[in-house]
Formats: sequence, C-alpha cells, structure tokens
Amino acid sequence: MTVVSTHKDVQALTLTFVAEFAASVERVWQVWQDPRQLERWWGPPTWPATFEQHDFAVGGQSRYYMTGPEGEKAHGWWAITAIDAPNRLEFDDGFSDEDGEPVDTSDPIHLVVTIEAVDSRARMTTVATFTSAERMEQLLAMGMQEGMREAMGQIDALLADASH
Repeated sequence: MTVVSTHKDVQALTLTFVAEFAASVERVWQVWQDPRQLERWWGPPTWPATFEQHDFAVGGQSRYYMTGPEGEKAHGWWAITAIDAPNRLEFDDGFSDEDGEPVDTSDPIHLVVTIEAVDSRARMTTVATFTSAERMEQLLAMGMQEGMREAMGQIDALLADASH
C-alpha cells in the first residue's frame, strides 16, 4: 500500500500520513499541481473529487466538491499559503457551501505536504493540523483518517499512467 504510516497526535492536534512512491519527487509534485491529476486521487474512491478552481500559487484558491455514492456533494476549499516546488506545499482546507464559498474560514485544517527523495523513491509526508481537539475529533468521526488513506492509495495507479 502507498501509505506506509499514519500517526494521530491528540496533544499536538495533528494527523500525519507518510506515503512512498516509485517515482521522482517532481512526478509526485505534479499530482498536487495539476487539477486533473488531483481529481483522480483527492477523495476516497467512493467520493471522487472535481476541482472547479485550482490556482496553484501562494495566495491562490481552490474550490472542489466530492461526489458520494448516492450523488450527494460535499464542497470544500483550499487557500494556498506556501509553495517551495517541488518539495513543500502548505494550504488551509475547509468546507464550502453549495456555491463553493468557504463556510469555516476561522476553523480550517492546515496541511503541510513535504516530498523528498529516499533512495529511488519519493516520500510524501502530509501533516494536518487542527484548530482544536473538538475539530479534530469531528473530522476523525467523519472518516478523515481512513478517507485520506484510501485517497492516497490511488496515487500509485495515477503515477503508473503514462498519459501524465
């Protein structure tokens, strides 16, 4: 499996995922940079994502929704806060209304993604930091930990696709 470890730290309010891929750092970076590639893995298999906006630059905004098995939609947003291509990406993530407008800008999850070369592989470490223990428990209860594991589990097939 792609994800080699997960770690929940309630004291630090973090959830960390470490994944390794048989690809270069630059290739793994593309799965974040390109919205069409992002759509193929952001969201678990039963909740695929559609990115309506993806301004991949510091200060840029992304708007997306995930479509559930019954056709229901869960809308989300990103605000990109830092980029050091191809090794580091930071962004805030939260829920949006049906028009894609953020509804929880004061209570986002802050994600820091680092991608580094380890032997002939790329290691991607994603650390999600929550604003409070209550927010962390709310998102864990919604299935965030398993959902992220399943979502990241789709990246290997994307990397193997020669069309990208």
